[in-house]
Amino acid sequence: MQDIAGYLKKHSEALVKDVGIETACSLTGRSKATLGRYYSAAEEHADRFMPVDAVAMLEAKSSYPFVTGALAELRGITMSYDPSKSNTDGGVNSDVIKLSQRFALLMAEYNRSMEDGIISVNEAKRLLQETNALQKVLIDMKMHLQEDESGD
Repeated sequence: MQDIAGYLKKHSEALVKDVGIETACSLTGRSKATLGRYYSAAEEHADRFMPVDAVAMLEAKSSYPFVTGALAELRGITMSYDPSKSNTDGGVNSDVIKLSQRFALLMAEYNRSMEDGIISVNEAKRLLQETNALQKVLIDMKMHLQEDESGD
């Protein structure tokens, strides 16, 4: 647990420093001292961690989701960061169209890869790229559906 705690504290510190301590205080409503305790390596602060709502507020303003990335890494999950958010407009209908297009591209790439019965490293990389693109569309679709659900 100590290794995980230190890892999270280092990433919490990187998050606060990326946003800036003054901005972090303003966004979270917490003092410099309180924020400092969240990433302090001192024994008396070993059990103090930044609350998830504060992490979300800071990561919305940061250049990179430091704590979210650290949590993903601890679980062996690879994150893909796309600052362009290319599919934020259009809603669910647009998402369904993009989903079917991406799936068709994935299947076409798979068929090309399987022509010789073996998926090479380069073919696997192209399949992975298409799978990641498909995943992005699914995430956008999920977000649009959740917005629609909360708007009722």
